[in-house]
Amino acid sequence: MCANVFGVLKSLFGKPFDGGKRMDHGGPQQQQHHPMEQQHQPYNPQHPAMMRLYEVQKEVASLGPQVCTFSGLQNDRDYKRLERELTRLLLEVDQVDTEGKPELQGARKRAAQEVEGLLRYLEENATHPSRVAIEQLSNEARQLVDERVVAPQRAGGVAEINDELVDALQELVLRLTQVKTEGRVPLRKARYRALTRLCAVQDVIEGRTQQQTLSLPLSGDTHEAVHCINQVMVKVSVARSQLVALLMGLSGRDSCAHLSRILTEMQVELDALDVSGNAAIRNYRKQVVEEINGLLKHLDLEGEGDDTRRYDLAQNNSIREIEAVRAHVSHLREGILRHCAMGDLGFRPKAELQGMLTHLDQVDTAKNPCIREARRRAVVEVQAVITFLDLREALARRQPGPNEHPSHRAVWLVLGSLSDLQAQVLGFDGKRVDKSYMMLEELLTKQLLALDAVDPLGDETTKVARKQAVKFAQNILNYLDMKTDEWEY
Repeated sequence: MCANVFGVLKSLFGKPFDGGKRMDHGGPQQQQHHPMEQQHQPYNPQHPAMMRLYEVQKEVASLGPQVCTFSGLQNDRDYKRLERELTRLLLEVDQVDTEGKPELQGARKRAAQEVEGLLRYLEENATHPSRVAIEQLSNEARQLVDERVVAPQRAGGVAEINDELVDALQELVLRLTQVKTEGRVPLRKARYRALTRLCAVQDVIEGRTQQQTLSLPLSGDTHEAVHCINQVMVKVSVARSQLVALLMGLSGRDSCAHLSRILTEMQVELDALDVSGNAAIRNYRKQVVEEINGLLKHLDLEGEGDDTRRYDLAQNNSIREIEAVRAHVSHLREGILRHCAMGDLGFRPKAELQGMLTHLDQVDTAKNPCIREARRRAVVEVQAVITFLDLREALARRQPGPNEHPSHRAVWLVLGSLSDLQAQVLGFDGKRVDKSYMMLEELLTKQLLALDAVDPLGDETTKVARKQAVKFAQNILNYLDMKTDEWEY
């Protein structure tokens, strides 16, 4: 919708507004037109109604980009401002006097539709289920960080920073990464802003756990400068909690600019210390300076997510590498399925597929959770093809003996059915609402029920085989789910 904002109104009202300028400079231009051309000429641009609609056009052109990139919620100040401005424009369009003339009525109607479209787009993104999900996850993160880090420090206690907290934050990052944006810029921005802040908090907290393992601070008796460095270390610890509160929106009084000044003053204080001739003290000061620099790098997140190049990863080199691998996997997958349909098991590009896994493992994600998720999905796609080839080969080699346990044979029968279903899943290219998707999901669930009904009768080999078959069936279901969840970076 937003791709049309800047051109639609121009086409609605006929010639652009500079048509009136030409008339101001040289007066009305008397031109001869073909009778058919006259039918398509816009209404007189000097008419008061058209002049007012041109003014609306200019205001909409100004508000359009703001609406199309707004990533907040309905209670945000910018949302209310945009809603107020658009509502005012809608009322002004409604008050344009068309004098009952069809051309003016049509232009006014289309102008109203365009403004209404922007209002609708603004509301849809602010109330979209994915936007709500992003906010809910952000609130979960705020509550967790407040309870474990910010509140204890404000009360004069010690923040509870441990591996459990780090794992909980990582789980929230993963869930945020998997929120679907449907390619909408506002949703991409909202997800990216939430992720960058949470990842920054995660980085600060992980840095804190690493610092706890250092044998610092040093004794004040070591050097006269140590006492000063130790005092700065205490201030850095306080600043770290302030930074976490800022990043998570838990600080109402402080600002990034204020904290940046405090940290910079600490650096100046450390630089002024005379620690020449003492390598241990110099190293201690260096570590404290690195601590400060580690905090400062997270203070430029105020505008994070406003830059298209950051939240839209389509031009990212790592994403391009991942997409190139996915395209090649798709090509190999088609070839494998084609050969299998003909009963030819000779086409086995397993070494090539393993090489792709190695290549994906080397892709630089730059600690970006969205790139990590894109890489994970590409890995799952490669592994799905490899497991399909492995099972086909195992089924082709299978030579059951006369003494094979009946339960073990039952498991292999299910695996044979799963192999055929996996071929259909690999070739599936639809959506969850498709009948073929629902059919595949139902058939795979039936195979799981069939495995559940297999009684090993105490046979250990059957127990192991059934467990592996259940995992295999669940992996196919998960792969089908991943293929159709419409996630995008």
